[in-house]
Amino acid sequence: MRAQFRSRIRFVLALIVLAALLILVRLYFVQIVHGGDYALKADRQFASGGSGLFDRGSIYFTGKDGTNISAATLATGFLVAINPQTLADPEAAYAAIAAVASTTVSHDAFIAAAAKKNLVYVEVAQHVPDAVGQMLAAENIPGVQVLRERWRYYPGGTLASQSIGIVSYGSGDALTGQTGLEAEYDATLSRSGDSLYKNFFAELFSNVGNLLVNAKDAREGSVVTTIEPDVQARLEHDLAAVNQQYSSKESGGIIMDPATGAIVALASYPDYDANDLQNVDPSLLGNPLVEQVHEFGSIMKPLTMSSGLDAGAITTRSTFDDPGCITVNTMRICDWDFKPKGVIGVKQIILQSLNVGASWVATQLGQDKFRSYFTSFFGQKTGIDLPNEGHALLGNLATTQQVNFDDMSFGQGIAVTPVQMIRALGAVANGGRMVEPHLVSAIRLDSGITRTLDWSKTTRVFSATAARETTQMMTEMFDTKLENGRAIIPTMSVAAKTGTAQLTDGHGGYYTNRFFHSFVGFFPSYSPRFIILLYTDDPQHVEYASETLDTTFLDLTHFLIDYYQIPPDRGFATSTPA
Repeated sequence: MRAQFRSRIRFVLALIVLAALLILVRLYFVQIVHGGDYALKADRQFASGGSGLFDRGSIYFTGKDGTNISAATLATGFLVAINPQTLADPEAAYAAIAAVASTTVSHDAFIAAAAKKNLVYVEVAQHVPDAVGQMLAAENIPGVQVLRERWRYYPGGTLASQSIGIVSYGSGDALTGQTGLEAEYDATLSRSGDSLYKNFFAELFSNVGNLLVNAKDAREGSVVTTIEPDVQARLEHDLAAVNQQYSSKESGGIIMDPATGAIVALASYPDYDANDLQNVDPSLLGNPLVEQVHEFGSIMKPLTMSSGLDAGAITTRSTFDDPGCITVNTMRICDWDFKPKGVIGVKQIILQSLNVGASWVATQLGQDKFRSYFTSFFGQKTGIDLPNEGHALLGNLATTQQVNFDDMSFGQGIAVTPVQMIRALGAVANGGRMVEPHLVSAIRLDSGITRTLDWSKTTRVFSATAARETTQMMTEMFDTKLENGRAIIPTMSVAAKTGTAQLTDGHGGYYTNRFFHSFVGFFPSYSPRFIILLYTDDPQHVEYASETLDTTFLDLTHFLIDYYQIPPDRGFATSTPA
């Protein structure tokens, strides 16, 4: 009996200790995790009925050391409202406001609002700084209300704005994500009105055994991105310089880990500041790297080469006769210099960027195999976690005219998005496997638990051998051809390819003096840390991508090597793997 009594006492004590621990955990959530939210609710004790403080999860950049840095958060301040029916002397009321904050509330807006005598509540100023709002509230001006307010704030301003996106009312009566990650992860970032009072035990222990989740299954929380803010800032700076120097229509770029699909920087110029939406051109709110398609030109040749090698249609020892120009289905296809090369090896297709050579590879492949490879590259969306991803324009794959396949082999007559292009070219860097490009690595639940998103799916599109052989050609191109060999980095192998495509004239043909420039490169060549894709659309008074994008690619490459302290992979200049 005595033993049973002791057991019961221990059981009761264990329950008491457990209850105390749970109470302490709950207090932690109330005071620490959500303490600021409760304080704000209390602080807005004089808010109008039915109004509530805007609440939304945060978006974070990730520094190279793993530190989370705010990309989208909530700013706290005040709004100023009036009751026109009780505001006896609008001019006197405004004078009292102006004595405290003359630049915060517009005189004309205030007087116009005061004239609306059929209303009892009109907001005359929003996003009032906290210190100013406190002073106005202390004045206790009759007919004037100073109420707590929270709004979406982007500390980086223009930094990654087209990827982060915006929050607005849209067509509804609630603030929701409209573009970018704000829209894609709106279900995760949004907060219900009772979010502070929901069952925190369910939040804390749900799926506790599964720390790797699908993005669609993520619960309410904050979003942690793969974007590195210093790299993003450097990319944006360089793109702006290119665009301004050549008066281009648009310039863009992506920096990605080709082994994982994690995008560390994605940008286009021009862009916008989401903190100043009143002055934003609506055409800039989308993300052109995800939504718009382009004919990329000769950076398509590594994919043509890898396909031919993988299929066994050619080998690295194959040769062909290049007359400089050929006629296919009555259409003329020429190399950039129009000069005959004679019988040469296939690697010259990459080294000299030969359209005739790429066309020859397409012929060796045959239409069925060519169609199969290029459909595997571009026949489906990438699944990137940004809205409104565009479809590649692959209509020419459905034809039987050989000239269409020849054109596609060097990047004309086929239009894809920049994200689709880097995903496909990333397979050359990643041993023949395409990855899932993505911008978000994890969801940080309000409970404090972090759920890592699963982006591990890969798709094999050609063999590792074919990828390596193409990489060797691209590395030799960088070492010997880029800037006439002056670009070589003695301690680092770099694989690269330039592209120059004629722009379509809108009438079924191409301009002869307007171009789309592109550049792709990855390093170290045989175990890449990063792949970089750059483009500039319709640069003025310049013809080749080697004139517009070489400098930018080299600047970014050297920056990334230094910034991440990427160890050298060779001790002397060479174009073959160690």
